[in-house]
Amino acid sequence: MLQELRIRNYAIIDELDISFDSGLTIITGETGAGKSILMGALSLILGQRADSSIIVNKEKKTIVEGVFDVSENQEIRSFLETEELDQSEELLLRREIAPNGKSRAFINDTPASLTQLQNLALLLVDLHRQFDTLSLGSADFQMMVVDAMANNQIVLPSYQQEYLSWIKFRRDLAAIEERKNSGTKEQDYLQFLFNELEEAAFTENELESLEEELRLLNSSEGIKLALSAVLLQLKTAETPVVQVIKQVSQQLAPYTSAQTTIQELQSRLLAAQIELDDIAEEADRLSDKIQYDPERIAWIDERLNLGYRLLKKHGFQSTSQLLNLQSELQAKLGSMEELDEQINAIKKQLAASEKKMKELADKLSDARRKQLTSIEKQVTQLLDRVGMPNARLKIQLDKAEPGPHGTDSIDFLFDANKSNQFAPIRKVASGGELSRLMLCIKSLVAKKINLPTLLFDEIDTGISGEASRQVGLIMKELASSRQVICITHQPQIAGKADRHLFVYKEKLGKNIQTNIKSLTEPERITAIAQMLGGDKPSAIAIENARELIMNS
Repeated sequence: MLQELRIRNYAIIDELDISFDSGLTIITGETGAGKSILMGALSLILGQRADSSIIVNKEKKTIVEGVFDVSENQEIRSFLETEELDQSEELLLRREIAPNGKSRAFINDTPASLTQLQNLALLLVDLHRQFDTLSLGSADFQMMVVDAMANNQIVLPSYQQEYLSWIKFRRDLAAIEERKNSGTKEQDYLQFLFNELEEAAFTENELESLEEELRLLNSSEGIKLALSAVLLQLKTAETPVVQVIKQVSQQLAPYTSAQTTIQELQSRLLAAQIELDDIAEEADRLSDKIQYDPERIAWIDERLNLGYRLLKKHGFQSTSQLLNLQSELQAKLGSMEELDEQINAIKKQLAASEKKMKELADKLSDARRKQLTSIEKQVTQLLDRVGMPNARLKIQLDKAEPGPHGTDSIDFLFDANKSNQFAPIRKVASGGELSRLMLCIKSLVAKKINLPTLLFDEIDTGISGEASRQVGLIMKELASSRQVICITHQPQIAGKADRHLFVYKEKLGKNIQTNIKSLTEPERITAIAQMLGGDKPSAIAIENARELIMNS
């Protein structure tokens, strides 16, 4: 509930403090006295963008503060907690506009963004002006009205949560399918490269080993001749080297005890004999293993040519690089194959989410359809009360693609003259009709949900007499359970006030200032009588004013 509005240096208001009560507060005053200026100032703390042109005194800044009682408003507490703002039973909103146009916003004396202020204001005040009825033609607003009447406040959040999940799954699926489609050509190329290496089936260091083997095979005849020569000279010639060394060693044997040096020489000859004998045997064995094999040479040549081609193709130098590439390609192809598994998994999640979302959407639709006739009837009855006896409302609800509010599309159709020619409200209703229709709809919705403080700014234009009285009665009914503030020119509405505020201009020195005061009952009678009969009301006007107040 709005408790106090403080205004400093705003248009022709120098300094003004206004206190508000619960129930119905009516604000009246002469045209141009500054009633709409009050609403403009209030709009600043509700998040409206600032305009430095409202600053008359350029030597100081404009300040607008609003104090709200939020002791029983859990939504406000949740908002403040989420935004990490200070909490108390009173909420202070403040806007400061410097002469250069720079604006600052505060929530409980903590600097806040304009978006935070706007979001918080939605929970505090519902401001309705004569021409502020565009939302009535909005499908979102119309659906909100029907959902409020259908008690969909529990099902709708569950549906919206599932709808967001469904949207996410659809986006994820589209993204991964796009990845798969865009990667098809790349996948084909990578698969070709992998198949090429897999078919080659190289082993670790294979090319290097084959090069060594090829060099051996190509030199096999010369190597075999050299090994045979080694064997011949060491063991099988007429005077083999091994045998000669053996004989020399034997010649020294008798003299080894004579001198240590001779013994050492004889030992060295024996070691040389043994080593050369072993060399001869090894050369013989190696010679037996080395065979010239043209078929093997041809196979190695072919294998090396394949390896050299692949090395050149990829700019590599070794077999290990080719094997590493093969592993990398296998990993990439594996991850691409996983896309199919991911797509199938997301499709299952999407199907499950869509099923649950549809079930919730059907619940919303069923509840809405059950209320359409009742809403139409109640609004029509209220329209009759506010001076539109021939007006009719018809709600058209059709199936649509899933959206934030379900699988329904909605349109409020209006017929002002019982012509049965219904058309969308935004196309056929006048400003005055829209204002009264909005009042009727809000009075219904207010019974179902906890609307914040309701502010009506001259929505009674174009009506008078009994219609005005009924508008006042509807506001009075609304004010029985919430705060309602209304700027009006209609005495029938002013007579319903629990509290009557009067806006007036006064001359202070050379300046004209807007001021406001709370009227006593005698002052109320005089003010309403002037609304009925001019500045100098007759006795009849005064009596009528008294009757309007007494019958409130």
